[in-house]
Amino acid sequence: MNIAILTFEGFNELDSFIAAGILNRMKPEGWNVQITCPSKQVTSMNGVTVTAQQPLEFANTADVVVFGSGIYTRDIAKDSSILDRLELDPHRQLLAAQCSGTLLLATLGYLNGVPACTDLTTKPWVIDAGVDVLNQPFNAQYNIATAGGCMASQYLATWIIAKLANNTAAASAIHYVAPVGEKDALVAKCMAVVSPFIS
Repeated sequence: MNIAILTFEGFNELDSFIAAGILNRMKPEGWNVQITCPSKQVTSMNGVTVTAQQPLEFANTADVVVFGSGIYTRDIAKDSSILDRLELDPHRQLLAAQCSGTLLLATLGYLNGVPACTDLTTKPWVIDAGVDVLNQPFNAQYNIATAGGCMASQYLATWIIAKLANNTAAASAIHYVAPVGEKDALVAKCMAVVSPFIS
């Protein structure tokens, strides 16, 4: 199972790293989670520089593609030299987006008729792109999921694991990362949020 965490210049560390951390709980099952970038290195919104594990084209053959957010997403949405490198297909891939990553899904045409979640800053831009924005942390239809708010990345990860493995594996992954003393509560919350969207 190949998973591309799309991570662009100016990325939000919480979006890329939380999703990657939770999804990597499935590494013993053969899941291959990769920070995937348009260049060899990208620097986060807070100055953390990371080296890409895979080039952007890795996303085209991945089983799951997660669009992270960042401070330059509006510029990236207008940059055909980046977006033209992506050839995705929601019929054979799960596509997920976090916060301003939703704008990229919209720009690429994958949210036609699909309401979406995003952060409050990005909301007007996603609406301008013709997408209905929901006032909730997570939504999924078919193989496309969106989440709004940095900490909502836990819902994307839960949905991906539950959809491609099972609820038990998803609950186990969240249980591992949840705060001590709150593990059962967080597992219950995450599963309650995503369960209506698992089919």
